[in-house]
Amino acid sequence: MSTIILGIESSCDDTSASIIKNSTILSNVVAGQSVHEDYGGVVPELASRAHQQNIIPVVHKALKDAGVKADEVDAVAFTRGPGLMGSLLVGASFAKGFALARRIPLIEVDHLQAHVLAHFIQEPDSLKAVPSFPFLCLLVSGGNSQIILVKSHLEMEIIGQTIDDAAGEAFDKCAKVMGLPYPGGPLVDKYAQEGNADAFQFSKPRIADYNYSFSGLKTSFLYFLRDQMKVDLDFIQNNTADLCASLQRTIVEILMEKLMKASKETGIREVALAGGVSANSGLRSALAAMVEKRGWKTYIPKLSYTTDNAAMIAITGYYKFLKGEFAGQDAVPYARGK
Repeated sequence: MSTIILGIESSCDDTSASIIKNSTILSNVVAGQSVHEDYGGVVPELASRAHQQNIIPVVHKALKDAGVKADEVDAVAFTRGPGLMGSLLVGASFAKGFALARRIPLIEVDHLQAHVLAHFIQEPDSLKAVPSFPFLCLLVSGGNSQIILVKSHLEMEIIGQTIDDAAGEAFDKCAKVMGLPYPGGPLVDKYAQEGNADAFQFSKPRIADYNYSFSGLKTSFLYFLRDQMKVDLDFIQNNTADLCASLQRTIVEILMEKLMKASKETGIREVALAGGVSANSGLRSALAAMVEKRGWKTYIPKLSYTTDNAAMIAITGYYKFLKGEFAGQDAVPYARGK
C-alpha cells in the first residue's frame, strides 16, 4: 500500500513543498528569496512576507510536478521548528488548513531531525544505499553544529554540539569580515579551491567531550586581519584565496577531530553528513578520506537535499505516519530547538 505525503518547509528564507510516495521523491520545489542579499543576512519580516506570497504557488507546482491530486495526499507534514517564528507560522498555518480541508492527518517535523533523515530519500528508478543503524551524523548548518547518534528513524541522541556559534555562522561571518557578499559560506568554498590551505594558521578551541566552539576562531580571524592590514591595506584582496583555504581547513579540522573522537569511542563506523554546510567541498573530501584511513562507511547527501528543502520534511513525515505520530491543530511552532 502506498502512502503519499505532502511536505512543507518554511523555517528560514526558502519556501519549499515536496511530494513523497513512501520513501520515493516525486517532486521537490524550492522558492528562494533574493531580497535578503542587500542586507547581508535574512530579514525575518521580509522572509515571512515572501513565504506568504510563495506558499500557494509552490505547493501547486509540487503537486503538478508529482502528478498527484490534492485528494490523493494521505497526510501533510510541516516544519514546526526550529527557525524564524514568522516564517514557521506561514508554513504551519497552510499545513493546518490543508489538513483540515482534506480531513487528513497533520504531522509536525523537527527541522534538524529532517536533515538527518534526508539520507533515506529515494529517487525514481534508482535505489541508493542508506545508513544502517546505529550511525553517527555530523549535522552542520548556519545555526547548528551537532554530532548525533542515530538509533532509528525516529530515535536520535545529540552527543555533541556547539556551545556558541555554529560552523556555518563562522563561515558566513568571516566571509563578511573579508567583504564577501551574503551568503559568504559558498564563496569561501569557491575561493578555497584556488588557495593554499596551509598559508595561514588560526587558533583551534579546546572544548570538552564532543562539543564545538567557533566564536574564538571568528575573533582570532578578525584580529589577524586587523593586524595584517596595519602593514598592508590590501592584504585581504591580495590573499583572498589563501585566507579562504586556510579558514576552511581550520573549520573542517575542528569538525572532523570531534567526529573521529566520537567514532573511536562509540565504535561506530557508519558516518553521515547533513545540513547546509555538508555541501562544502573541503568537508566532503575530509569525510570521504575516512573510508581508507579509518574504514568508515560514509554517506554524503545529494546537494539538493543539503540545504533547506521540503523533501526531508516529507520523508520524516512518512516515517512518523507509519508510527501514527500525528499532531493536533493546536501545534505551535518553536523558534529554538526543543
